[in-house]
Amino acid sequence: MSPLYARHKRTSLAIATAVAAGALLSTGLSTAASAQTPADSGKASPLAAAPTALTDAARTTLIQKAEAGAATTAQHIGLGAKEKLVVKDVTKDVDGTVHTRYERTYAGLPVLGGDLVVHTSKSGTTEGVTKAYAKTLKVSSLKAQVTPAKAEKQALTAAKSLGSDKSAADGARKVIWAASGTPVLAYETIVGGFQDDGTPNQLHVITDAATGKKLYEYQGIETASTGTGKTLYSGTVSLTTNLSGSTYQLYDTTRGGHKTYNLAHGTSGTGTLFTDADNVWGTGAASSSSTDQTAAADAAYGAQETWDFYKNTFGRNGIKNNGVGAYSRVHYSSSYVNAFWDDSCFCMTYGDGSSNTHPLTSLDVAGHEMSHGVTANTAGLNYSGESGGLNEATSDIFGTGVEFYAANSSDVGDYLIGEKININGDGTPLRYMDKPSKDGASADYWSSSVGNKDVHYSSGVANHFFYLLSEGSGAKTINGVSYNSPTYSGTTVTGIGRDKALQIWYKALTTYFTSTTKYSGARTGTLSAAAALYGSGSTEYNAVAAAWTAVNVS
Repeated sequence: MSPLYARHKRTSLAIATAVAAGALLSTGLSTAASAQTPADSGKASPLAAAPTALTDAARTTLIQKAEAGAATTAQHIGLGAKEKLVVKDVTKDVDGTVHTRYERTYAGLPVLGGDLVVHTSKSGTTEGVTKAYAKTLKVSSLKAQVTPAKAEKQALTAAKSLGSDKSAADGARKVIWAASGTPVLAYETIVGGFQDDGTPNQLHVITDAATGKKLYEYQGIETASTGTGKTLYSGTVSLTTNLSGSTYQLYDTTRGGHKTYNLAHGTSGTGTLFTDADNVWGTGAASSSSTDQTAAADAAYGAQETWDFYKNTFGRNGIKNNGVGAYSRVHYSSSYVNAFWDDSCFCMTYGDGSSNTHPLTSLDVAGHEMSHGVTANTAGLNYSGESGGLNEATSDIFGTGVEFYAANSSDVGDYLIGEKININGDGTPLRYMDKPSKDGASADYWSSSVGNKDVHYSSGVANHFFYLLSEGSGAKTINGVSYNSPTYSGTTVTGIGRDKALQIWYKALTTYFTSTTKYSGARTGTLSAAAALYGSGSTEYNAVAAAWTAVNVS
């Protein structure tokens, strides 16, 4: 799991977010430019390499076809005799190009860091392969020298240091570890529990089965009608609800069946579905009551805007792109100052903040957290080091996209993260995309040590890249917020507009990024995405290159 914010070892807070079980969140504008850039206005024809929406039946057919041809594909792309492919997902572009994402097995064992994407033209010709591990897999021995009990003990020790009180692992399996170094036989041990701030935790520990050395660890957290939501952060909004008999339910049947539940300050289970007699939800004011509907209205609104953002911007049909909605839980624990996405329950959870009167249910937090689900079900960026920073940045980028998409007058779009929830207590946001270091910890530029930072701070490099690609460098005002974005060498960067920048990042995430992508690979992936969408050598392609150079990624 990954929370919306991270903790400075029991001192200060800084928003984090959830991965597969984790927690929280134009053309160059001149000074005092208006809110929207020309690139963000008007309707353009679909780009040839843009994703096209697939019906459930069409997606199932493509997956079944890929599964039937997996053995032939494995041979065609040069995998070894012991390697097999397992289909994870399929996307299709407007021009008919199909991108099939696979997991890899070796001698029947799952390969962590072995994922890959095969790109196939409309005619069926393989146009390229993007691999997390580029070589043919060879493992020196498949015989473990270390017992599963020793691996479990190591995992329990690691989990205990993070606040877990578990005395036994929740699960363990043999795997091939290929995400770093030479591929080896390993154990993946999972220990559940809670972090010291109360966030549900699912720690994955990878142990070398030959030496007992810990190789890696990461957190993995876990009939329609129109109602009125009186939210705390977004004003009065319309909510899609369901009428059951004479009772309204906070149940959106039009968006994959999303439901909003009340945990009533509990920490487990699904909770109780919110119901109401008059279809007016909340009061617009904060309340410490465990039955308060205002937080639920914010959560339901955030879920529907996030769904619509992905659907209408990228043609993505839900977090897993399969038409199935997640569910949301509010009033988690007591005075819990965080929010998190958990891929294991496919659900979104919100704490009520300090004194149970500051729920973390703002639009960009909702978009941020649920975007962790999109990442988990596409590139699966490992939640550690540079790939973890890219994972966090992806959620900040799409959370920002959701906020701009909603065009809500009470929470206008900006390049600030968590500015509404006031976690810092002084009115400042959690993160700044134009100059990430303004939060006191995030990186503006890449360096060889950036991967050693907490992922919520190493994400600054990609956040800065996205801002520069969208809006350009220098001083400007957008939607009433002043920005002044610097560059590594003092060069000037001209933005291409947020709409195009979002398309490029989404294309890269779903088509070219893998679980182990680092910043150099993100540059390569986004350039590939820009070339596919707009052409190699286009203005957009050159802007991507310039924006990465401006944050010292080459």
